[in-house]
Amino acid sequence: MLILTILIIGGILLFKNFGIKEDVVVLSDIKDDMVLVNGGTFKMGSPKDEYQRESDEVYHDVTVDDFYMSATEVSNSLYELVMGSVPSEFDDDELPVTNVSWYDAISFCNKLSQMSNLMPVYTIKSDGTYFNREADGYRLPTEAEWEYAARANSTTPFSTGEAISTDEANYYGTYPYKIEEHYFEQDSLDIKPGVYRGKPISVKSFNANSFGLYNMHGNVREWVYDYYGEYDVKDNKNPVGASDGLYRVTRGGGYNDYAKHLRSAYRSEMMPTTKTDNIGFRIVRNVKGINNIVKSKYDDENSSKSNALIVYFSWGGNTKMIANMIEEKLGADIFEITLKEPYSDDYNEVLKQAQKDLNDNARPEIKNKVKNISSYDVILLGYPNWWASVPMPILSFLEGYDLSYKTIIPFCSHGGGGFGESISQIAKSAHGVKMGVPLSVHYSGDSSLSDDIDAWLKENGLVGEV
Repeated sequence: MLILTILIIGGILLFKNFGIKEDVVVLSDIKDDMVLVNGGTFKMGSPKDEYQRESDEVYHDVTVDDFYMSATEVSNSLYELVMGSVPSEFDDDELPVTNVSWYDAISFCNKLSQMSNLMPVYTIKSDGTYFNREADGYRLPTEAEWEYAARANSTTPFSTGEAISTDEANYYGTYPYKIEEHYFEQDSLDIKPGVYRGKPISVKSFNANSFGLYNMHGNVREWVYDYYGEYDVKDNKNPVGASDGLYRVTRGGGYNDYAKHLRSAYRSEMMPTTKTDNIGFRIVRNVKGINNIVKSKYDDENSSKSNALIVYFSWGGNTKMIANMIEEKLGADIFEITLKEPYSDDYNEVLKQAQKDLNDNARPEIKNKVKNISSYDVILLGYPNWWASVPMPILSFLEGYDLSYKTIIPFCSHGGGGFGESISQIAKSAHGVKMGVPLSVHYSGDSSLSDDIDAWLKENGLVGEV
């Protein structure tokens, strides 16, 4: 007996008949999966006393018009129906699609619009991307729309309140909010450490927020339209961010992020070509269009990669081993970051020291200096993942030089958290740099490490050019 499944997803009635070779897609104006978000004015960003707020979260009033937003992140099943294949490493139907770039996301929006007999929103030309704000098709939310929807009338760090548990969101649950200053004394934590699932889960997990939206905190980070840049507090009516830049914004945090990165105000920036297993997206539509076309230009010309420098900071030796292996393969110059006052050799003590530096936003003084850094086009930057970010000595290095127009290619050793928010932190600290494809290594890697490095160097265009 054939089984007929009816899916109503964002204006498309999908009849999936298992037993028939092809899906039959019946288009309609049904919007059952799109939640009407009534617009209004809200405080975007975070107050100065919010724990671990960042300087780019300037607190200001913003007004957004009504819009429709998908109740869930775009799933693998919907992405496959529209685009014909699934790029996700975790490819179960009801998991969020991942390994999609910003460009993949807007291509999906345009194709879904065409399938739905709606006007596509985006046009990509040689001189930039055009965003037709009057079009009735599917699109990515703006950064302001996303935060308004995530807050759902809340003013606390999370829509759930002052903290968020692993019964409310999918994140690196052993590191709940404020764990950084309570790691050794956890009794006073609002939320105690919970489960770390280590992968995305169904797009309709946990309870929806008060607007009816699922997984606005955690699961996968979500692409939004805007370029990353300082907020223009005067542009407070349906803002769309900067007109050009290198990085697009992702919001909401992912399954391998710490709770602090799930805050409603937290901003992460990534190259729009980035594809990782913890970035996906959700879609929106206008209720009423705005008579405006926004043009944005991305400087995507490749930097010269004729001269590379390997820079690394290592405490336990894993990152140093990886750096040395890269040096052997490339024959590039290498520079180890050492401190005037080194961290302790004791593991528990260095945890406390690194924790204090993070909380103080410290910049430990570096003992040595790179000579003629202007002669290098590419910096392969290695570090361990500390507290879901880079160790503070990495920021000391990045802020100690003018790295404009260079390409930084990160490589990170970790104990299970991948890159955390380290890539975004590098981009925020090293203004004007491009970011290459990063390499993540679990501890000191395994038998495939040498091949993984070879593939990584090739993907970044370095093999045979250095």
